[in-house]
Amino acid sequence: MTDANAAKAYCRVDDLDDIREDIVGIRRHLHQHPELSFQEADTAALVAARLEEWGYAVTRNIGGNGLVGTLRAGSSTRSIGLRADMDALPIAEQTGLPYASRNHGTMHACGHDGHTAMLLGAARHLARTRNFDGTLNLIFQPAEEAGFNSGAQKMLEDRLFERFPCDAVFGIHNHPGVAAGTFMFRSGPFMAACDTVKIRIVGKGSHAARPHLSVDPVVTAASLVMALQTVVARNVDPMETAVITVGSLHAGNASNVIPEYATMELSVRSFKPEVRELLEVRIRELAETHAASYGARAEIDYLRGYPVLVNSDAETEFARSVAVELVGEEHVIAPFGPIAGSEDFAYFLQQRPGCFLRVGNGQGQPMLHNAHYDFNDENIPVGAAYWTRLVERWLAIQSG
Repeated sequence: MTDANAAKAYCRVDDLDDIREDIVGIRRHLHQHPELSFQEADTAALVAARLEEWGYAVTRNIGGNGLVGTLRAGSSTRSIGLRADMDALPIAEQTGLPYASRNHGTMHACGHDGHTAMLLGAARHLARTRNFDGTLNLIFQPAEEAGFNSGAQKMLEDRLFERFPCDAVFGIHNHPGVAAGTFMFRSGPFMAACDTVKIRIVGKGSHAARPHLSVDPVVTAASLVMALQTVVARNVDPMETAVITVGSLHAGNASNVIPEYATMELSVRSFKPEVRELLEVRIRELAETHAASYGARAEIDYLRGYPVLVNSDAETEFARSVAVELVGEEHVIAPFGPIAGSEDFAYFLQQRPGCFLRVGNGQGQPMLHNAHYDFNDENIPVGAAYWTRLVERWLAIQSG
């Protein structure tokens, strides 16, 4: 088969024109009915019903509301897993869209509705063409946003890959700020490890007019916020990447009262195990000694979150080549820079080779986790065609 004929044998974006309206409709329905982590019962039911309608064998309740749709064609023993996340965020939507969230205080502010829809589009087209030889496992995962004990971890605890063998596993996330339909790839460490640190500064309360009788936790906490900014600047190698952000600081309820304690929460990001260890050591040391220098005490709860997401080289190159075939070199960025956000797909990649990639959500669009965010429906046919072509190429039918 010539290269030209081979290209025609695999899915193109316009092959999904006839189902585009239906898949966009599913995406907007999901957007209108978002569900938080581990509460995705209705979302999972909709996904399962569609998959079964198209001929997939569906296994429910994996790691909570997770499910896997399995489709086999031909006789090959090869297999592949594609994953989409399903959960939403506790954010009050402010888009004003006609399909805006009906669940007040909950919205799809990260595009998981779009990720689910793209994979469903691929599922429908693959079911009707079956242009592959092997086993396809479509993984619809709950609770990516959980941060700890997440959906990926729970599905693995339910023996995901033992029950549904995958030679490799792939996932995708949209990326605001880059043109829609543009694919981004990076081998090796791609997304950061993320830890959360909760610090309680315990002092001694007093009347605001008698500060000398107190141990002021507000002053201690304020000083600690500034001191923490030196950890990355003065302890981490300048050639490495790390982030310490104090995202929450609370103390007291009245202007004339020095409170007993203050609390703060930190988000800590890193890309290497040794840097991750260093950050924990320095944050603990600094919080404890800094508080003690003011006569206060620091109580620290250091919570390890998602690990570094590491893409395998061969699978990333394969995924990149499929994107180039589908949309052309001009719509592919590789290598793309490391991303300080985190992703629990990292747990899957610890057990199977694979690639997590990004697709642009449009330039000038609101960022992820923003009340004005919306998934770009231009990506629905592109993403669905990409997943379809990836499966067709990975599980290619051998001629002769």
